[in-house]
Formats: sequence, structure tokens, C-alpha cells
Amino acid sequence: MAHTLVIVESPTKARTIKSFLPKGFQVIASMGHVRDLPKGAGEIPAAMKKEKWSRIGVNIAEDFDPLYVVPKDKKKVVRELKSALKDAKELLLATDEDREGESISWHLLELLKPKVPTKRMVFHEITKQAISKALQNPRDLDMELVHAQETRRILDRLVGYTLSPLLWKKVAWGLSAGRVQSVSVRLLVKRERERRAFQSASYWDLKTTLKKDQTPIEARLITIDGQKIAKGSDFDEKTGKLKKANQAKLLNEKDANELADSLLNQKWIVNSVEKKPTVRKPVPPFITSTLQQEANRKLRLSARETMRCAQGLYERGFITYMRTDSVNLSQQAITAARKCVELKYGKEYLSESPRKFSSTTRNAQEAHEAIRPAGETFRTPNESGLDGRDLALYELIWKRTVASQMAEARLTMLSVDICAQDSMFRATGKNIDFPGFFRAYVEGSDDPEAALEGQEVVLPVLSVGDELVPNDVDAIGHETKPPARYSEASLVKTLEKEGIGRPSTYASIIGTIVDRGYASLNANSLAPTFTAFAVTSLLEEHFPDLVDTTFTARMESSLDEISAGSVKWLPYLESFYKGNDGLAAQVDMREGDIDGKAYRKVDLEGISCTVRIGSNGPWLEGKRVDENGEEVDAKGNLPMDITPGDLDNEKVKQILNGPSDLGEHPETGQKVYLRFGPWGPFVQLGEAVDKKDKPRRASLPKGIKTEDLSLDDAVKLLRLPRLLGEHPDGGIVEARTGQFGPYVVWDKGNGEKPDNRSLKKEDDVYEIKLQRALELLSIPKLGRGGRMALRDLGAPKGDKENIHVYNGPYGLYVKQGKINASLPKGKEADQVTIEEAVQLLEAKKSNKKPSKGKKKLNKKSTKSTSTTTTKLGRSRASSARAPKANDS
Repeated sequence: MAHTLVIVESPTKARTIKSFLPKGFQVIASMGHVRDLPKGAGEIPAAMKKEKWSRIGVNIAEDFDPLYVVPKDKKKVVRELKSALKDAKELLLATDEDREGESISWHLLELLKPKVPTKRMVFHEITKQAISKALQNPRDLDMELVHAQETRRILDRLVGYTLSPLLWKKVAWGLSAGRVQSVSVRLLVKRERERRAFQSASYWDLKTTLKKDQTPIEARLITIDGQKIAKGSDFDEKTGKLKKANQAKLLNEKDANELADSLLNQKWIVNSVEKKPTVRKPVPPFITSTLQQEANRKLRLSARETMRCAQGLYERGFITYMRTDSVNLSQQAITAARKCVELKYGKEYLSESPRKFSSTTRNAQEAHEAIRPAGETFRTPNESGLDGRDLALYELIWKRTVASQMAEARLTMLSVDICAQDSMFRATGKNIDFPGFFRAYVEGSDDPEAALEGQEVVLPVLSVGDELVPNDVDAIGHETKPPARYSEASLVKTLEKEGIGRPSTYASIIGTIVDRGYASLNANSLAPTFTAFAVTSLLEEHFPDLVDTTFTARMESSLDEISAGSVKWLPYLESFYKGNDGLAAQVDMREGDIDGKAYRKVDLEGISCTVRIGSNGPWLEGKRVDENGEEVDAKGNLPMDITPGDLDNEKVKQILNGPSDLGEHPETGQKVYLRFGPWGPFVQLGEAVDKKDKPRRASLPKGIKTEDLSLDDAVKLLRLPRLLGEHPDGGIVEARTGQFGPYVVWDKGNGEKPDNRSLKKEDDVYEIKLQRALELLSIPKLGRGGRMALRDLGAPKGDKENIHVYNGPYGLYVKQGKINASLPKGKEADQVTIEEAVQLLEAKKSNKKPSKGKKKLNKKSTKSTSTTTTKLGRSRASSARAPKANDS
């Protein structure tokens, strides 16, 4: 029987939409993109490999005509889509409504070549009403959106594949450059340079706690004899001294303590009381970037984790589309939000009239709604049935949306000046006269020391002339702090402010920066690496435009103009890449002038050595003092957790001086050394006489500083691995520590793969007993993404690894080792047998690429397994020639 075929991106989205469609509709997932530019030489068809341009995947000479391939892991999906289309009477392409979704639909249209009527079905939320409306109002493919997305994809490929090989030759193999990525890395490097150049300054002030009617009042010194007291903002970050022409009085420790003692017994009189009424308006509903920022601040989620979680909420019908830079709310959403306010907080908490917002984001262009709870009525977080991160993120979105339609908060800001002899102190307070939207939501801050907006600071009723009694007067010392490193939230905020990248790309950009080794993420801060310094220096000197924020923002504007149809994509690409001033010519011209050796080193001001970038990571080259007291050349591995901002001469000295002798082990009599390796500092028992020797070693846990390490500490560390006893099923159980922290391991022997579990926070690797280790080992192991196995099918005969059943984002699957295989449609977790699982896994293995050591397939088999390719000329959907791509 003929049906209407609906194609979406994911199985979760397919299941949700299917529940809202009438009979006669079949919904299938494309599993994201079905085609892309080749990702490596293995995906380039043999017939195309001889073409010089095939490495990039874009034929520059033929109007930037791209070469598209169907990846191996998508061939089965394409076959299923084509099979379903044979019996269809109509095709609806229901991919996401943004540029990327439009591009996926275009690729599907070109690949499937449907002979039945085909339309685009668009919606910004997955609810029954939205799906019904979308069915009644299908549209044609928007080729302007396709052009914009494909131009963006080709531009990113040209930048990445033209500059990256240059970095491989001049700095280190495997590095990458990107249109937005490289600018983002430079922002991190510039901030780290500022931190290194920063000169700290010391200053003192006074704090007192006074009393009025048993109510404490905290006040700080602001002037002495009318002269302002110096604070952190009065100092020059580059010199550590007061800024020029600054007349503030700088107190030292001695002066501050003497002044504190002298004031304790003086009269303290209220000199002035100032009350200033003010209002606070609610912030707009979330857009992609503000959701990422706030989830990072409040939930400590990375941008990538936030978008993954939001994607799931959208596909299950809980929120509207999560890739948007529009703060607009539909009338339906405003009505729903105002109803929530009235029911939960009362009419008095409603804004006088529906509040509407307009976007202030530079280059804002997505024509969606803001991110909000889906539907005509909003489910409260308690009614959602969600848990964990999903609940936390949904609650954040719910609260911010509802708060946007609430009344303003009314506050009174208080400022009280208190005089003691010739010193003036100030106490500040805040009274919340009417909380308004504060009842639902208060925005977070990137400054961890900033007080929450909705937090009241109570002062007693004070009048001029009131005498107060001091409890204490303390001298407080301060050190100025260097500029804070970027967090994910503050980096996203800066990129958005500068107009760089699109909201949908921020998560992948930050993920790429960390994955490629340009930054490490520690305590929610992005710290650039030495490699980032080296690459940024090269690009700044030879390709300054490509790491300039203004230039990159102009590129972003041009891409948006292509989306609007006001700029033609082909002339833009030609001007950027071709000609004497184009990127290709600039790289060719400058490659010979770039001295790679100069960029494989990083010189840091104030550091008495050179950092060099090697194939195995950074290392130090400098001088050390030998046993004769003479300076000799020295080299040493630079631990990967030491960033340019952390390296100082003390660490340099420790690394270049080689192993530090901590003393003799009390039991073995062997020397115990502190050493440094690429993974950080470690202790070693004895020395290796030859290469076969493997002395016992133990890494220093986080929190232990090398300068504080004692012999006793080292001996304790060297107790690992600890033998805990025998496992009831054979083999031994040990407690160990590794790169990812402490864990217990069951070594089964006989060549079987060991089984391990991380310790919990309450467990001590040095004290844990066998019984507790067995409890941990009995807990089912989590699969990829933190998923717990639904079933353990055991190990097939002759195999050493068990097969487990998991539930993932694309449905149920079985896993053995690193091989995953999806269960057939309709097969439940409790129905699959170990024999069926083995067959599925074997079929998956047979589709894998042969390893490099194996012989090539004969011509016949090569032809049958070669990657499907499509080289497009004019689009069937438009007479205009369209470039092709797949990410925004």
C-alpha cells in the first residue's frame, strides 16, 4: 500500500514525530548527513585520485564544484531510504529548519532522485499542533539557505585544507587550522599573553564590623582625609604600580595595621545615608549562545554537552529548536508563559503587558523562536518526568522563559558613609521591595566573586548622626589578579559579541580546540597550550587577516548576505581563494619564506629557557648547573599539564636539573627519585640499568605540589599497585592509579582482558579492601556516553570478551570490545540471543576497512565496495549553480 515517506535526521526525532502522524505515514531517520566531502584519501574514488584538487574535495577550476561521497557507514542507510521510497506516493523532507537542515534535505533530494511529489516540512517544535500545521503548509526547498550553507562548508574546507598542511610542515604533524577555530585559539593565546605580562601589586585597606541594635554592619575604608584609598582597578597591569595621574593613597601593611589600631576606640558617626530606588528587568529567553553560557555557569556543562542534551529535549518534544539566535517568542508561547506565572506566582507577578524582545546579537539571522518549552501549555519541570541533566537543563529553560513575562524587580540600593576620625568607611545594602521575576530566575555571572542579583543585603535603619559601635577593625591585604582565562561561557560570549561563527557552531569549535591539543579544560577554564602559541605566532605574522576578529566577522556577514540572496556565492569564493591576493596564492608565496624551526619554539618573557615543539609534545632546552658547579646544556620533557601561563623558572629548574633524590626507601634501601615526564611529575624507585629494566613508578596525584613532596609521600605513592587478594572466579585483584585517577582491576590471567572500575569519591586507593573492590567490580560497566549495559550476554565460545546490550541515541545495539552493531527493528533487548549478537557483530566487522597490512582486494571486489560518489553540476531544485556542504 502506498504511503507518505517522511525523512528526519535521528531515530528519536522519528519516534516522536511518528506518534503525531495519522496512518499512512512512514518515518525514517537519515542518521544525520548522508553525504559529505571526502574526509581522507580512503574516501576519494580511484578515478579521482589523480586529480590534484581531489585532496581538498573541491574542484577549484570548475567553479568550486565539490566532490561528494557517501561514507561507508551511511551506505546501508541510503539503501534503506531508497527501498522505502519505492512504495511511497509522496516524500516529505522534515529535517531541521536551519541552514544545515536545509542542506541535508537538498543532499537527500539529489541522492534519492525521487519520482514522486517532494516537499519540505518545517517546524520549530515537535508537538501535535506543530506537526499538524507543518503537514498543512509544506514548502519548496529554500535554495538561498542551501547556497549559504554549502558556501560556508566549502569555505571552511578551503581554509582548513590549505593552511593545515602548511602547519604540518612548519610546526608539527596533525595540526589543523580553521576559519573560526584559529581566531578562537588566538583569543585564548592573547589572554594568556596578558596573564604572563601581568605584574601583580599589593595593597591594603580596612574592614570593620559595626553594630546598631544588635544588627551587624560591614563597612570598608574608602578615604583618608578626603583622599581615595587605592583598590585593584587603580593599578597598571603591566607595571604593577599605580596608573599615571592616579592620586589614590596606597596603604602598606604597617600603615594599615597602625590605622586599624588607632580607629578601634574612636567615635563612629553616620555621615550620610543615600537611598536609590531602581528596577531590574528580566533577561530575554534563551538563544543558543546564552543557553550554552548559562548552562556552563550554573550546571557546569560544556557547550558540547549542553547542545547534546538540548538536542535530545527537542527531539523528544520538550523544547523548541535549540539552534537559534532569535529572542522572539510566539504569541502562543507568551500566552503559555503568562499562564504559568499566574498559576505559580499570582497575577501581581505578571508584567503589565506581554513583554517582547528584539535581538542585539551581531549578524543575527536565524528566523526561529527563542529556545522555550514546547507546546501551547508549558509542562512544569516536576511534570516533565525528566531526570539528571535533562531535568536540570529543561528547568533552566522553563524558568528563563517564564521569567521573561514577569514583572520587574523593584529594589532600593543603600549607601551609608560612616566617619571615624579622618577616615571614611562605606557600607552598602540592597533591599528587594518587590522580587518580581527574581522569584523564578536570576542570571548567573562569569565572575565567581560577584554577588547574585537576587540576593538581599540588609542594613538596619540608619540616620545621619547615629553613633555606631565597632566590633573590630581589621587590616586586609590584597593582591591584584591577572585577567581570568576564558571559560567556555565567556569565550562563547566574546565570539557572539564579535560576530564570529554561528550559534550552532560554538560547541563544535570549542570541542575541536580541546581535541586538537590547542587548549586544555581545567576547572572550567580554557588554557592554551604551547602548540597554540606556536601556531598563533605563525598565523599572526604571515596570515594576519585569518586570525583577525574584524576580518572574520566581515566574512560571517558576507555569508549571511549570501543566505539572504544579496551576495552571489561564486564571486565571493573566487575573490577569497583565487588571484594574487587569494588564500591559495598567499600560501604558495609565503611557504618558502616561513622558517619552520623558528615556529617550533616558544620563547616566554622572563623564562630562562626555550620551549620547543616536538613530535611527542613540548620539551625544554636550557642550562643547568652540574655537580662541578658549571653550567651545561640540558633538556627535559615538559609535562602536558603545564601550560604557558603556569611555567615559571622554578619549574624550569626542576625539570632541567633531572631526577631529584628524595632519599632511600625504608624497606628496600633503593633511592627514590622525583622525575618529570610528558604526562607530568612522577616518583621512581631505583634506576634503570638498561632498557629492559622497569623501575616502579607512580604519578603525583592532582593537588600534590612537587615542592611539597616528601620521602614519606613518595613511599606511599610507590605502594601502588596494591595486591588486594584473589578473585572468587580466579585471578587477582589490585588497586592502582592511572591517567584518569584511582581504580581497581581484576587481572584474570590466561591472556584474558582485565576488568577495571574507577573508585568512588569515598574510596581511598591506599586503604581499599578486597570486599569493597569486589563490590565495585560487580557493578555493570558503563558503555560509551555513560550508558549502563541492559544485558550481559556473556562471552562467545572461544572468545575472551563478553557481549553487552546497550540503548543508545539511535536505538538498541550490541557491543563487544570496540565493535557495535544495531539490533534489527522490533528486536527488544531481552529477546536477542548470543548467537544473534555474534552474527550481527561479524556482519559489522566484515564492513570495516581492511588494515594496512592486508593485501589489496582484487578489481572486482574493489568495485563492489568502493565509495559511492556524486559530482554535481546544476541543482535540479534550482537553475542556479549551488556549492555544497554540511555544517554551519
